[in-house]
Amino acid sequence: MSIVQDTVQKVMQTAARLAPDALVPGGKPDPLIERQGAPGEIIGTPVSRIDGPAKVQGRARFAAEFALDGLAYAALVHSTIPKGRIADIDTLDAEQAPGVVLVLTHRNAPKMKPMPLFLTAAKAAAGEGLPVMQDDSVYYNGQPVALVLAETQEQADHAKSLVKVRYEAAPAITSLDAARAQGTEPGAFMGEPLKQEIGDAEAALAAAPVKVDHVYRTPRHNHNAIELHGVTVAWEGDTLRLHDTTQAVAHTAWSMAQVFGIDEDKVRVTSPFVGGGFGGKAMWRHHVLAAAASKMADRPVRLVLSREGVYRTVGGRSLTEQRVAIGARADGRFEALVHTGLAVMTPHNNFPEPFILPSQCTYASPNIKLDVETVRMDALSNTFMRAPGEAVGTFALECAVDELAVALNMDPVDLRLYNEPHKDPTKGTPFSARHLDQAYLRGAERFGWRARQAQARSKREGEWLIGLGCATATYPYHRMPGGAAKITLARAGDGRVHAQVEFAAHEMGMGTATTHLMVASERLGLPMDSIKVCYGDSAMPGLILAGGSQQTASVGHAVIAAQHALVKELLALADKDSVLHGLKVDEVRMRDGGLCKLDEPERFMHYADLLARAGREEISAEGSAPPPLESEHWSMHSFGAIFCEARVNVVTGEPRITRLLGSFDCGRIINPKTAASQFRGGMIMGMGMALMEETEVDERNGRIMNPSLSEYHVPVHLDVPEIEVMWTDIPDPHAPMGARGIGEIGITGTSAAIANAIYNACGKRVRDLPITLDKLVD
Repeated sequence: MSIVQDTVQKVMQTAARLAPDALVPGGKPDPLIERQGAPGEIIGTPVSRIDGPAKVQGRARFAAEFALDGLAYAALVHSTIPKGRIADIDTLDAEQAPGVVLVLTHRNAPKMKPMPLFLTAAKAAAGEGLPVMQDDSVYYNGQPVALVLAETQEQADHAKSLVKVRYEAAPAITSLDAARAQGTEPGAFMGEPLKQEIGDAEAALAAAPVKVDHVYRTPRHNHNAIELHGVTVAWEGDTLRLHDTTQAVAHTAWSMAQVFGIDEDKVRVTSPFVGGGFGGKAMWRHHVLAAAASKMADRPVRLVLSREGVYRTVGGRSLTEQRVAIGARADGRFEALVHTGLAVMTPHNNFPEPFILPSQCTYASPNIKLDVETVRMDALSNTFMRAPGEAVGTFALECAVDELAVALNMDPVDLRLYNEPHKDPTKGTPFSARHLDQAYLRGAERFGWRARQAQARSKREGEWLIGLGCATATYPYHRMPGGAAKITLARAGDGRVHAQVEFAAHEMGMGTATTHLMVASERLGLPMDSIKVCYGDSAMPGLILAGGSQQTASVGHAVIAAQHALVKELLALADKDSVLHGLKVDEVRMRDGGLCKLDEPERFMHYADLLARAGREEISAEGSAPPPLESEHWSMHSFGAIFCEARVNVVTGEPRITRLLGSFDCGRIINPKTAASQFRGGMIMGMGMALMEETEVDERNGRIMNPSLSEYHVPVHLDVPEIEVMWTDIPDPHAPMGARGIGEIGITGTSAAIANAIYNACGKRVRDLPITLDKLVD
């Protein structure tokens, strides 16, 4: 308790500070809005999603709902061996089946280049870097080996069952033991090695008076977005049009152009609505196959993967084996932190699960050893899945911290606060803003943490043992280069000025359109009903994908840049008789549908007057955000404190989660309504990771054995308690709009908090996810 009391004064001081003035692309104070830390009329207020009515009324068209003349329907045939070649493929019966238009195999597929593997080029979007149906090679169990095109989906699904494939299998690596026997190789993530050493952690660990040293394991996970992966494709002359459920319209357009050897401007990808993505909705083989079939049949094609098809075609999270060891002094101060282990990849991708990332920034320690080694298995490529690295990394790290707290007989919250770093532990740079201590103190008070029983198995109600656990959540701030936006102001017939804001970003249900409508409204000084936000089209400005919790920051900075460009254009319209004549961009601000001088607000003109006096009906400006250099100077992360109450049945071993609370420090919260939904959604995903999600693979042939929601379990309503969320809402002075990402942080820390609560309830420490009842029953 004394550690918390010692922290209070510091917390109150940091909470009292407001962020400095907002920064414009050049790094100067932004004159167009008032202090970024001050509440505006719109930012910080709960606003319902603007796309909500269209969705509930069925007016929102998703990728598989575009009706095109002459549309044909596709179905895929998947391989049943993990590696080898197609010795023979018999398509005659399928070709003669009713309604069949085309059967596509490696024998008749057009010449196409390999898919550009994500991270190998600025606009590469593919989850695997392999050619598609260019030869008889089979690289993994589930690889599409044929496509059947028919007049109806039912006819295509029937005809694919008539395709007969004979394989010549080759030796394959389909188990972790076999992969480990082949040796390991160093892991790298986004061009950076996943290995770092400060001091001598192993020696400090050996000398530490109190230590923990354990191995934690996480299984493969599969993507299960509500909307299945689907694409509607048509060739319009030599132009390829795709209506796609994607997280990266601009990247997909460029990548498809590379595959088909055409100019990028000959591919247009639209994605107005996406029913969940979580990292899985990049470019996969079905995109290429649908476009190839459309070209060959000379008609539009719709290809929607079945739920099983998603498991066979789209990558997920790979399994990990992590060692976490912490050595501490008797008072709890960390002396050594070791976080090393294995992540699995495939021979045709380069994405190891970077589970050490949380250990780079969360705790102070003079000696740190971090290392991710990789092994390769013959399987479908693993890919990004919500909080890649952090989700599984926080499970291992935060369980180890809890185990250390038990060994020290110390409160887990106190231990975490005691080891808060004053600067980034591995980079040495200052934090842009870090108020995790405040999140912990407020969350602990709200949750009733101090009523926790330190001794496991100390609280029981009937057949149920009850325990409390906590864990730290963390996810880095990202902002993508290439962010751009366009703003158009136009005079309307009603005498008002309306604005249109365009950017090539995405709406996957998280409220992107609503958030940036709010931002644009506050920055332009126009009511929200006078602004239209357009997105999800590769023809629009910008190179922004929805991933890494960075879309809000990336789009926001682009909108700021476009706004500044627009102000410059508006001032150019101010003639000698205008009260704004001669003023510069940094001397004015936007408000109430017009421009005014900063220190003389009475010098004001409506946008409509400026346009009318210049004889213009509309005016447009496009702006590009500068490179994301802020991350080079500051350590920028979102943080949170997750609290859980769990119950374990003494008879059956069944675990139940009865309370969850997330207390987050993510900078400024732009829209509390959509933010709360994002936090809760991540925490529910963390529940699934902790208690039920696991992709089962037959190690004899590398085949996924539970490729459906009947067998791959995710949380449903009856599994999920009411989840409470709260946040510090302290703006980050170095992030656009003061906001850091919130999309992924909810899943981080949650599985560890659940595991720790279960231990506190029943005294059993489960280090191998998921925590199923067979691991808890006595």
